[in-house]
Amino acid sequence: MLKNILVALDRSEMGEQVFEQALALAKATQGNLLLVHILSPEEDGSPNIPMVSNYDYYPGLSGQSFEVYQKEWDRFKDEGVRILQSYSAKANTAGVTTQFQQILGSPGRTICKLATNWDADLIVMGHRGLGGLKEFFLGSVSNYVLHHAPCSVHIVHCPLKEQATIPEDSQKPQAISA
Repeated sequence: MLKNILVALDRSEMGEQVFEQALALAKATQGNLLLVHILSPEEDGSPNIPMVSNYDYYPGLSGQSFEVYQKEWDRFKDEGVRILQSYSAKANTAGVTTQFQQILGSPGRTICKLATNWDADLIVMGHRGLGGLKEFFLGSVSNYVLHHAPCSVHIVHCPLKEQATIPEDSQKPQAISA
């Protein structure tokens, strides 16, 4: 039985799909949703941290840079809360008990810790399929959660935007000659 469904959301295009699948599961099982957004500088759209230099040619510039960064970070946090409030309102309107949290931290670890503390039966999250070097260097949040979660994990995959077109005649099996 899926009583507690933790839904990990970010600002990617997949957020809506992740939420819709989690909502459908919660409605079907009469479960509760916990919508979670992890604030992380690694997330797409997060403000860039200002560069700090040992050589301050322009006194006060680093202070101004930090103030600009702080304002951008506050906007980033506020937007995250608005997204969570919007999804929460949709779920409540659909008759699903929902709460939300926005937490600063390492996404994978924070999701797993929250799932343990909330006694989640299922984690629903997206996977963008970064692949290649980007995933090697940045890691994959979904991969981390799959290997460390205290419960089952449902991964919503990002649909391919463009499918490679294969000529019809090349789809037929061909004999291989040696």
